[in-house]
Amino acid sequence: MPTSGAGTDSPPAERPRPRPSRYESQKRRDWQTFTRYLSLRRPPLHLRQCSGAHAVEFLRHLDRYGKTRVHEPPCPSYGGGASSLAPEAEPCQCPRRQAWGSLDALVGRLRAAFDERHGGGAAGSVATTTTAAAAAAAPQQQPEITAGAGENNPFATRAVILYLRDVRDAQARARGISYCRKKKTGSNKETGSIPAGEGVSG
Repeated sequence: MPTSGAGTDSPPAERPRPRPSRYESQKRRDWQTFTRYLSLRRPPLHLRQCSGAHAVEFLRHLDRYGKTRVHEPPCPSYGGGASSLAPEAEPCQCPRRQAWGSLDALVGRLRAAFDERHGGGAAGSVATTTTAAAAAAAPQQQPEITAGAGENNPFATRAVILYLRDVRDAQARARGISYCRKKKTGSNKETGSIPAGEGVSG
């Protein structure tokens, strides 16, 4: 009696590929935006020629699409004065820029995307793990971040880290938040470190 062999020779069904995470999707979109910017730049810039200065140029370019209003003097809202204004007051004409937190996260994704595609090396990956937030919390470690540390990755250079720090400080001052470098006194020596968030001068 013949046995039914239906389906015995059929290829196994392919397993569906897992959907990329939100982080991976955003990282891919950010990378496409950056490479498109390089190609549309005048003159166009090849990725091999891209330096930290060009990465900062790209971040400045993104400000034209920013949604965060950054108040500037003599705006009455500068320094946290917005709470004293009446709700019906006319909106100011201060520029809109990319928020520091968004830029910091963007740089982290682009730095990772560059390393995935072009390889940062073990030494480079260790040297480029310091973000602007970490550099702000531990300013004494900043001299270790040199152009050589991010030579292969434009988003890991000192120029980008300093730019992010300047953006953070400027936006903090616009909201009335001051960052002051505390001098090392006897009490600070006893505690052993400068409090995080207060170690960068504004």
